[in-house]
Amino acid sequence: MRPFFTLLLLASLAAPAQTTPKPAAQVPHHFFTLPNFKTENGTVLPQARVGYGTYGHLNAKRDNAVLLPSHYMAGHRGYEWLIGPGKCLDTTKLFLVTTELFGNGRSSSPSNTPEPFHGPRFPVMTIRDNVQAVHELLTKELKITHLRALIGFSMGAQQAFQWAVSYPTFADRIVATSGTAKNYPHGVVRLEGQIAALTADAAFQNGDYTTPPIKGLEAFATVWTGWLFSQEWWRKELWRSEEKPNVTFEQVLNNYRTHFIPGADANDLIAQMRTWEHHDVGTTPGMGGNVEKALGSIKVPLLYMPSETDLYFPVGDARYEAAFIPGVQLLPIPSLWGHTAGAASNPADAKFLNENIGKFLGSTPK
Repeated sequence: MRPFFTLLLLASLAAPAQTTPKPAAQVPHHFFTLPNFKTENGTVLPQARVGYGTYGHLNAKRDNAVLLPSHYMAGHRGYEWLIGPGKCLDTTKLFLVTTELFGNGRSSSPSNTPEPFHGPRFPVMTIRDNVQAVHELLTKELKITHLRALIGFSMGAQQAFQWAVSYPTFADRIVATSGTAKNYPHGVVRLEGQIAALTADAAFQNGDYTTPPIKGLEAFATVWTGWLFSQEWWRKELWRSEEKPNVTFEQVLNNYRTHFIPGADANDLIAQMRTWEHHDVGTTPGMGGNVEKALGSIKVPLLYMPSETDLYFPVGDARYEAAFIPGVQLLPIPSLWGHTAGAASNPADAKFLNENIGKFLGSTPK
């Protein structure tokens, strides 16, 4: 059995599934180090490290770059549903930069940062912290001062909205799938429930565990799974499309419980949930805590693609936000696959995403 969410995390902490098509045999992975990186909450990390990957080549004018910021716990190969032959991002023409969020286990994270910031003492990193770090990566390391496009799924979409507000003319076009410009209170409740399930394990020891809190990790995975797909997806047993014959619901649920994000560190999981729940473009300096004002400041065309059945980022939240974004194209994904629809979790969604993102970028796949 291969839970979709595990496949979605291509090359995060575990090796990518061998059956997953790859647009390139080798995708270079790099690290960019920021000395004395000051976070929004005032903490200074002596060294903050950002992991990233690259596809294709930067042209002489340095104007063919596309940024793809990562989603929850994902690695540098987390966007291959958009990349390669027959898809909307052609690596023979574009230079793609795929960045990894703080907390994913390779970029600076609770699990790999030395004291005094190891484990539960790692600071809360905001979406703006991530955007600031990647802005420095692009401008200082890669010498890229403008993007042809920026495309983000889920927490990547959160970053896309923050880029649109913090750096309103840095990208020509922005695409956000299955993610909003603010994490609203119901989203905080969901995330706090998942954190509570993980930390209830006595082995967690307030984050100073000596062995992984297995029971907590399994409880976390079970709660998360309940929100991942739509209710109708479960009722129609659409999970059968990616399982072997005769697999039972009980086996599917147990596999999600025990293999949700293989190898992930508990503190890392929590760190990225904290990043997620604090997201709000309205708290960008100069916006006065007003999300509507922040959305109104967006200057470039934005393709907003919520999933019609997303339980993480409900389509109603997207409709509310879209009303304040100048030049927005709101295009819900007609899918029963819940949150995962925004990352091409099935052939129909993959076709819809690639065709419409390609059209928006002016590069419709053939």
